[in-house]
Amino acid sequence: MATNTINAELLAKMFLAGANNLESKKEWINELNVFPVPDGDTGTNMTMTIMSAAKEVMALQSTNDITMPALCKAISSGSLKGARGNSGVILSQLLRGFSSIAKTKEVIDIPVIAEAFTKAVETAYKAVMKPKEGTILTVAKGACEKANELADSGASDMEAYLKEIIEHAEYVLSQTPEMLPVLKQAGVVDSGGQGLVEVMHGAFDAFLGKEIDFSAFNKQSGDKNEEVSEEASSIKYDYDTEFNIILDKTFNIKHELDFKTFLETIGDSIALVVDENVVKVHFNTNDPGLAIQRGIKFGALSDIRIDNMRLEREGIKANALKKEEPAKDFGFISVSAGEGLSEIFKGLGVDYVIEGGQTMNPSTEDFVDAIGKINAKTIFILPNNKNIIMAANQAQYLVEGKEVIVIPTKTIPQGITAMINFAPDLSSKENEETMVEEIKNVKTGQVTYAVRDTQIDDKEIKEGDFMGIGDSGLLSVSSDMNTAVFEMIDEMAKDSDVELFSIYYGREVTEDQVKKIEEYINEKYSKCDVEINSGGQPIYYYIISAE
Repeated sequence: MATNTINAELLAKMFLAGANNLESKKEWINELNVFPVPDGDTGTNMTMTIMSAAKEVMALQSTNDITMPALCKAISSGSLKGARGNSGVILSQLLRGFSSIAKTKEVIDIPVIAEAFTKAVETAYKAVMKPKEGTILTVAKGACEKANELADSGASDMEAYLKEIIEHAEYVLSQTPEMLPVLKQAGVVDSGGQGLVEVMHGAFDAFLGKEIDFSAFNKQSGDKNEEVSEEASSIKYDYDTEFNIILDKTFNIKHELDFKTFLETIGDSIALVVDENVVKVHFNTNDPGLAIQRGIKFGALSDIRIDNMRLEREGIKANALKKEEPAKDFGFISVSAGEGLSEIFKGLGVDYVIEGGQTMNPSTEDFVDAIGKINAKTIFILPNNKNIIMAANQAQYLVEGKEVIVIPTKTIPQGITAMINFAPDLSSKENEETMVEEIKNVKTGQVTYAVRDTQIDDKEIKEGDFMGIGDSGLLSVSSDMNTAVFEMIDEMAKDSDVELFSIYYGREVTEDQVKKIEEYINEKYSKCDVEINSGGQPIYYYIISAE
C-alpha cells in the first residue's frame, strides 16, 4: 500500500481487522495459561472487550460518515464498557489512550502514531495499581519504545514502520518468560501480550489491503428510520427470550461455559441453569433464533417464550412516571458463581448478584447496569475475584449521582466476610475501612483440577490432578481429591490460630463426600468449628476459608 497516512475509514477497517484476528485466536490464547486451572480466559476477556467496541464501530460504519472523533469515541467508550478481566481492562486502556490522541487529528501519520502509542502505554500503566513486567503492559511498552525510536530517526515509510513495530513487539513477547518465572515453568509466553500482538497483526493486514473475513461480527441493527419513544430507544436488546432444552446429548461444564460465552456475544441479562436433564435459558437479544439454533443441538426445546420489550415499554410508560421511592443509604453488588453462593450473599443483604467467576468475568458495563438497578446513595461492589477488580473499579468512573465503593475482595469467602462486617450505623468511609481490614484475616483455599501437565512452584502436575490453590499459590497436588483437600487444609492451618473452617462445596460434590472433609477437620483440628454450605459452584469442587 502506497499511503503513508491513515484516515478514519482506514483506521476503522484496521481496528475491526485487529478485533477479528483476536477473536479467531482467542481459544489458542486461552490455552496460554500460566497456571494449569480452567480459568484460561485471557483470550475470551480480551475478545469480548474489543468486540464491544467493534459493534459500535460497525454501527458507525453503517452511517457512511466516519470521522476521526466519532470513530475514536466509539473505540474508547465501547471497549471501556465491554472491558472484563485484567487483560481486557488493560486493552481498553491502551485503546483509550491511543484514541485520545488520534481523535484530534484528521489523518494519522508516523509522528502521530508514536505520540498515540506513548499515551496508550501511559494510560494503561496508570490503570494498574502494581504493574508487573512480563505481561501485556511490557509488550505494549516495547512496541511504544520502538515506535518512538523509529519516528525520532526519521522513518517515512508507513508500511515498513508498522512492520518493525510488530516485529519488535513479538520479540518482547518472546522474552516474557525470562521476566516471569511462572511463564518459563509453564513453557508459555504471556497470553495478554500474545492477544495484543494478534490485534496488531490483524490491523496491519487491513493496512496492507488484505481481504478480511468479518463473519465473526454479528451486526445487530434495526430500522434506523423507526420512530420510537425516548424510553423505547434506550432498550439495547428488543427480545426477552426464554426456553428450556430437554437434553439428549452430553452437556458438561465446558458446554455450559461455552454456551454462556456465546450468549454474551449476542445479548445480555443472561441466566443459564442446568437442572439434571434440563437446561433453562433466559436472556435479552436482538436475534433469538441464533440461541435457539445453538440450543437445539443439545436436545428438544420446550417452553419457548419471546417477548418484545420495546413494544411492552411503550405500553407501560404511564407506570414509569410514578414517583420513585427515596433512595436508601447503602446498596450492595456481589459477583458469585453457583446458586448456593448467590443465595448466601442475598441472605447477607446483597441487592444484586452478578453471575461470574473464573471463566466468565463480568464486564464494566455489567457493573454499571447493576448499579443503575439499585436505588441507593452509596453502593459497595464485591468482585470476589482478583481478575474482576479492575473492571469493577472502572465502573466507578462511569456512574454519576451515586457513591460507588469497590471492596477489593479476591475470593468468595472474603466477600462473605466483608458483608458480615458491614455496619449500617457507620459511614460509608468507616465501613470501607472495616471491610478492607477484615478481609485480610481470611485465608482461602480452592480445589480444582489441572487441564494439562506442567510444573508450578516446583511441583510436578499431571493433567487431571487435583490441586489446592491458596491466596498466594499452589498448596497441594494429588491424583486423589481428598488427599489434595486434606493437604491444602493443613497448609492453611500452618502458622496461624484457626478458629473456624467454612466449606462451600461445588456442584459435583455430594454430601457424603463433604462429610469426609468435615470428619478430617474435626479429628485433626478439634478446637476449630466447621461450617458447611452448598455453594453449587462449577469448576471448584471446594472453596474453603480459614479464620
